Amino acid sequence: MSLSDRHRRGESRRGEFTPLKIVDERGRSCVLEALPNAILTVSREGVIEDANAAAESFFELGKPLLIGQKIDRLLPFDSPLLTLIQHVRERGAAINEYKVDLGRPGQDSDRRVDLHCAPLAEQDGLVLVVLQERTIADKIDRQLSHRGAVRSVSGLASMLAHEIKNPLSGIRGAAQLLESGLSDEDRALTQLICEETDRIVRLVDRMEVFSDARPLKRERVNIHSVLDHVKRVAQSGFGRGIRFIENYDPSLPPVYANRDQLVQAFLNLVKNAAEAIGDAVDGEIELSTAFRPGVSLRALGERSPVGLPLEFCVRDNGPGVPDDILAHLFDPFVTTKSSGTGLGLALVAKIVNDHGGVIECESLPRRTTFRILMPMYRAKPSEKKEAARS
Repeated sequence: MSLSDRHRRGESRRGEFTPLKIVDERGRSCVLEALPNAILTVSREGVIEDANAAAESFFELGKPLLIGQKIDRLLPFDSPLLTLIQHVRERGAAINEYKVDLGRPGQDSDRRVDLHCAPLAEQDGLVLVVLQERTIADKIDRQLSHRGAVRSVSGLASMLAHEIKNPLSGIRGAAQLLESGLSDEDRALTQLICEETDRIVRLVDRMEVFSDARPLKRERVNIHSVLDHVKRVAQSGFGRGIRFIENYDPSLPPVYANRDQLVQAFLNLVKNAAEAIGDAVDGEIELSTAFRPGVSLRALGERSPVGLPLEFCVRDNGPGVPDDILAHLFDPFVTTKSSGTGLGLALVAKIVNDHGGVIECESLPRRTTFRILMPMYRAKPSEKKEAARS
């Protein structure tokens, strides 16, 4: 008997999970299908008997291919999940494990999940498996770290603007006054002083962006128009010669954002991708959008968590980000470029943070993905009334 059959019939025993009563027109549990966690039932023979929609997405297989498939064919040899299922059968009790590597066969990257396995007492040997991807929890943890780093650099920027720019202006003026009475050799030194003070001022100007605490002016924004604009700018300059791939969800609702800041953020990400690709003749940058319900985060100034169902990705086939700096990539002054300041990605993180969103980087050789999750635009009551009247 499948998991959904048990819920449909409403069977239960003392101490078991209360059966769900909400069913759709096909008799399958709407709640199970809507859950963001992948859920499977596995028979004693290791065959998948039922799966929800999240499991289809997790294993990248449709339900007709999942059901009837042996679970060990979807997992690496000697996967800890297989051992966990066996222990559940032997003990007859639920077991949880956390941060388990559940990489798929042929995949080089780790895929860490939290596992919950429990026996279904009404069916001998049938085990319920729930998989919670760690990336969601880790994203929220890292997002809080990003916010702390941004606040630190914001305070530093305010101090630098006042304590450094004014003295630099006096140093530059004094160097210009000295220049007129010096030899050509000494004049080169005063010009060097002017150039270096100008460079420091430009760096401080870039940091001042972090100290801007004015409320964002946000509205409904079509993300595809933003990405199209960014692509045109890139193709006319730094991205000339790179192939751009668009993978858009045309039904995506508008994002609640400041358009100019989104353009700035995605320009930084695309420019970063183009610089990573360098002179490679097969350079590609993919821009994608998708609707991914299931992630919520408490934004600044919000009383309750805000859903972040809109996913925007910038993906490149460059060499990837070194593992030793990946976890700190969005911190200020962290960079892989010899001439970089380490403020470009920190600014992107600030913009995303200010919108109450989440940004994450996943990097492998020839596949680096910057993923942004953001809230969708919700019509105001006045707009709903006006739409109803029309």
